Amino acid sequence: MTHFSDADKAQMAAKGISEQRVEAQLERFRTGFPYLHIVAPATAGQGIMVADDELTAACEARWARYLADGGTVLKFVPASGAASRMFKALFAFVDGKDATPAEGSPVADLLANIRKFAFYADLNAALRRIHGKGVEELLADGKAKEVVAGIILPEGLNYGALPKALLKFHRYAAGKVRTALEEQLVEAAEMSEGAPDVNVHFTVSSNHHTLFDKALANAIPVIEKETGRHFHVSLSEQKPSTDTIAAAPDGEPFRDEEGKLVFRPGGHGALIENLDDIDSEVVFIKNIDNIAAAELRGRSVPYKKLLGGMLMLVADRIESFIAAIKEGADGAVLDEAERFCRMMLTLDGDALGSDLPAAERARALLAILDRPLRVCGMVRNEGEPGGGPYLAYSSDGSMVAPQILESSQIDLSKPENKAMMASASHFNPVDLACRLRRADGTSYDLADYVDPSTGFISEKSLNGRDLRALELPGLWNGAMSDWNTVFMEVPAYTFTPAKTVNDLLRPAHQADNK
Repeated sequence: MTHFSDADKAQMAAKGISEQRVEAQLERFRTGFPYLHIVAPATAGQGIMVADDELTAACEARWARYLADGGTVLKFVPASGAASRMFKALFAFVDGKDATPAEGSPVADLLANIRKFAFYADLNAALRRIHGKGVEELLADGKAKEVVAGIILPEGLNYGALPKALLKFHRYAAGKVRTALEEQLVEAAEMSEGAPDVNVHFTVSSNHHTLFDKALANAIPVIEKETGRHFHVSLSEQKPSTDTIAAAPDGEPFRDEEGKLVFRPGGHGALIENLDDIDSEVVFIKNIDNIAAAELRGRSVPYKKLLGGMLMLVADRIESFIAAIKEGADGAVLDEAERFCRMMLTLDGDALGSDLPAAERARALLAILDRPLRVCGMVRNEGEPGGGPYLAYSSDGSMVAPQILESSQIDLSKPENKAMMASASHFNPVDLACRLRRADGTSYDLADYVDPSTGFISEKSLNGRDLRALELPGLWNGAMSDWNTVFMEVPAYTFTPAKTVNDLLRPAHQADNK
């Protein structure tokens, strides 16, 4: 046991973190996290469903009926990250010695296409204010560094410090531009067509909360007028109680120059608590930067309805089995429920209770069926970054289930695992439809379905000193490990992330650029 001073304990209490939780985290630094035991990559027909025309029509009809019946739906958008990594190459150029970017470099590509960016007019105005000259004049004078600095530094657009949500992503005819936040709002209206209101929730960092409030106050009235819909938009911050203790290289608590314990945000897995606070039966989850311009979005929004419709079709079957089991289902119904678990939910293992007496088997199936449900869009792997869909054993070895894994969770020292990763056909674009309530309207306690053994440890530094940071199980990874899961294939064009600023030059972000 680590000895904590009264000041340490007061620091933990202020964050709402128990001493026992800190001890458990420090123990993880000593023992590490186990790798997951994977069985196979999920592929089309083996863990990933590919919808034909008949199933697509059924999903669309079920989704329309869910909304017509007054079903609640909310779009949940993690948006707390700053855009600094998006501009990594630009910072390196501004801080470097070269006055002009290397030919073919990201910065050279950006400057060659500078007029195509939605923020061009703002940048031009900022540079005229700072230097008395616009973009073209400065570039003609060989002042590339001044132009690039105008994008990222505080005296210019300050894009290097703003959240991605507030960057201008797309430009349309007549000079209209939209930020990523505004595009997410518009898409939420499109995918919930038929519902009375549009519900959106953004998770934000504390230092950006005021910026979001101001941006939403300006954006919502405009978008409500454009769409003819009423919006309910809420914000939340990652809870201090989900921060994790930092450790020194020797595994002891890391302390700052004043001797205080150092805590760090626990990663996006901490947002499972924010998700748990959402009051909606159905929640869609999508990253802030994965949003296309309007022209392409018209092709991708139907796939959100496909995921939502499949979610409700699967929920219907689950509810019918739960009701039958509670009423004392016979062996034939239990057989059918088990087949459903194996075929639709891609589950296998002793936890299904195949060899148990009828009463115990019924309890086992009921425990499996009565869990949060998610339908996850999966895209064929075309070289984009992202975790992948696999079939993997639970931590206790009792169940094989669909899981979204990161490469850090897989033991790549084993040749069979490397071979499975090499044969993986799909990756996770973070496009989820989730059902958080039971048929009777009660909500699941999402903390009960997290696998705490699926976090990971990373190496960081603070003021030149090495430290080890603990990431909680990822929101769509281990934080949803014990959910019922269906993987569905969706087209690659539904995934349009902007991980670097030059990604905004891709056709998905330029489709309506006039």
